Amino acid sequence: QVQPVESGGGLVQAGGSLRLSCAASGSISVINAMGWYRQAPGKQRELVAGITQGGSTNYADSVKGRFTISRDNAKNTVYLQMNSLKPEDTAVYYCTVVTTPYTYWGQGTQVTVSS
Repeated sequence: QVQPVESGGGLVQAGGSLRLSCAASGSISVINAMGWYRQAPGKQRELVAGITQGGSTNYADSVKGRFTISRDNAKNTVYLQMNSLKPEDTAVYYCTVVTTPYTYWGQGTQVTVSS
């Protein structure tokens, strides 16, 4: 069993920055990829950014150029640096840990961007 634990959410004004962290603990063999999803009220959960064990990244178009995902393989930790935040970035952000054969989800951390 793998348990991802997020931290770093909060309230920030538009244009500000936040850094999310997610540490995976438990019986970890190989982590194939880690990533961040978000879900705003009344909307579907969407992929924000992902990163493979090798360091390849992908981003939602809406966050390209503003968000940066990174990971520390030795610590089984993934980060999401969020800059130039907009009110539409307001959502619960969830960390995912992709192993074989399971994908694990964190409990989520709230990010609120005020205008």
